[in-house]
Amino acid sequence: MQTVYLVGGMMLVTFFIRYSLLMLPARIRFPAAFQKALGYVPPAVLTAIVVPAVLMPDGRQMHLSWRNPYLIGALLTVLLGRLSRNMLVTIVGGMAAFMLWQWAVGAF
Repeated sequence: MQTVYLVGGMMLVTFFIRYSLLMLPARIRFPAAFQKALGYVPPAVLTAIVVPAVLMPDGRQMHLSWRNPYLIGALLTVLLGRLSRNMLVTIVGGMAAFMLWQWAVGAF
């Protein structure tokens, strides 16, 4: 029963934090520079999540070599994204590059 109370409490705290932030824009106008800066939050968060996973796939030490399929896949994904400007091509191409490189390195 204690777990139910804990989960319920976390749910309420999360709901009220998010609800209060959703209600703010109706009453408060943020400066244009602040609104522009908020546009950089999603890429910054995604980068903070992806870069450690790419550079440290085992979670302990940096793995900067051509044998790291995560690094090669990420680099090729960035290149595909810059060249194609197409989300579907970037995702499918990046996953294909990662899987092919993982297979190729495993063959050595």
